[in-house]
Amino acid sequence: MPATMQPLEHRETAEARPTRERLLGLFRETASEVVEKDFNHATEPTAISEMAIDSLGLLEIIGSLERRLRIQIPDDSLSGIETIGDLLDEVEKRLA
Repeated sequence: MPATMQPLEHRETAEARPTRERLLGLFRETASEVVEKDFNHATEPTAISEMAIDSLGLLEIIGSLERRLRIQIPDDSLSGIETIGDLLDEVEKRLA
């Protein structure tokens, strides 16, 4: 099956490493699903605490990103995450 016809989860791993823009899009999409709010306005400098996402919601978002991208982010790496950009930095480290 061509990559363009595969579900998103399979395309992310079948193609080259996702771009930073694509990772931001995945965050927005996942956060919107988990919290049931529109996060299309969110940018990398946006503080997660300003997005009305509680700690459980953040863990759900991270878990979803881990599954979609087939990565594992250790819990001790999560303590310094304050912005969307911080989270994307951690995701990129695991994709490398």
